[in-house]
Amino acid sequence: MSDTTTIVLPIPYYCNVASHVVRKLTGHYIEGETPERKAYGILAGTLRPGGFTVTAVIPLLANMRQDDRYREQMDEVVMEHAIPSQTPNEQRGWIADPAELRAIEDLCDANGWIPFGNYHTHRVPWSHDPRRDTCTQLDRRLSAGSGQWTFIVSAVDLHRLSIRAFFEADNECEAALVPEPSSASSATIHRQRGST
Repeated sequence: MSDTTTIVLPIPYYCNVASHVVRKLTGHYIEGETPERKAYGILAGTLRPGGFTVTAVIPLLANMRQDDRYREQMDEVVMEHAIPSQTPNEQRGWIADPAELRAIEDLCDANGWIPFGNYHTHRVPWSHDPRRDTCTQLDRRLSAGSGQWTFIVSAVDLHRLSIRAFFEADNECEAALVPEPSSASSATIHRQRGST
């Protein structure tokens, strides 16, 4: 998967990600959802020459970050790899509910999709990264060896969201996101820093 050069993210699926992010970051939660200002989800799709086509956006509902079974281990990883930010370390990170992931795998199996990536938000600007559209050291640590694409949704400005995709959160291994298969050679949703 690291040899992927493009990921087709059709506009309706881009909108699904964007609406999930805006809803969560503006404090609108649905029943059964962890009420916090961060959005995480899974992207599933099909293989195509040079990459993937997204065929499903599946928002995650439950963050198990504060569950006693996982908290201490995540605290250690965050303390070791996170850069200090406005968000307290004990609130950083997301641990998906295993039952929710199993249901997503079943859905993907039933439809012939590959769950190849995950997305999450960065919302607090940093002086050295004001757009927050790249992966952090913590992202890299949590993604290492996963075989997954990490999609960073820059939500510093909710009126100008942008999405970038990195294999295992490696900023040197980025795929171009294109809105439709027919425009893969010319248009991108977000390919370079600062563009939309």
